[in-house]
Amino acid sequence: MKAIKVIIETPKGSTEKYRYDKDDHFFEMAKVLPAGMVFPYDFGFIPDTKGEDGDPLDVIVISEFKSFPGCLMHCRIIGAFIAEQSEKKNKKKMVRNDRYLAIPESSGIFSGIRSIDDLPAQIVKELETFFGNYNELEKKKFKPLGILNPDKALDLIRKSWQ
Repeated sequence: MKAIKVIIETPKGSTEKYRYDKDDHFFEMAKVLPAGMVFPYDFGFIPDTKGEDGDPLDVIVISEFKSFPGCLMHCRIIGAFIAEQSEKKNKKKMVRNDRYLAIPESSGIFSGIRSIDDLPAQIVKELETFFGNYNELEKKKFKPLGILNPDKALDLIRKSWQ
C-alpha cells in the first residue's frame, strides 16, 4: 500500500488544539482542552482533500512518538471510523466527518499494523471514546456509524482529493 502525506495539526499528548489556517498559512491555537484531557496520538489532516464538512479529511496518526504542528508525515492508512457529527454547536443537522487512522512509515513499534483489525481492541475503543468526549466538550453530537478496512478507507480518500 502506497503511503500518503499527512499534515499534523495537534501533537500527541497536547492539551491545546491547533488548526491550520489555509488563508494565512499558519497554525493557530484553536482551544485548550480541559484538565486531564489530551490528544492520544498526533491529529491532523490529509492535504488536498475535502470532506462533507468542508474541511480536509481528519486523520489520527498512531505511533510511539509525537511530532509537532506542521510536520509532514508519510503514512499508510489502516482504516477509518465512519461517523456523523453535528455541524455546529447545539445544532441538530448531522454531517459525515470520518476519522481516518494511519501509521507513519517511520514507526518501529507499529510497523506490523496493516489494518485497524490489527490494533489492540483497547486502542480502538479509546479512540472512539476520545472523539465522543471531544465533541461533547464542543456541545456537538458525535455518532460512530462503523469501521472501514484500509481499502475502503483509501477509496473514500481518493474520491475526496481535489
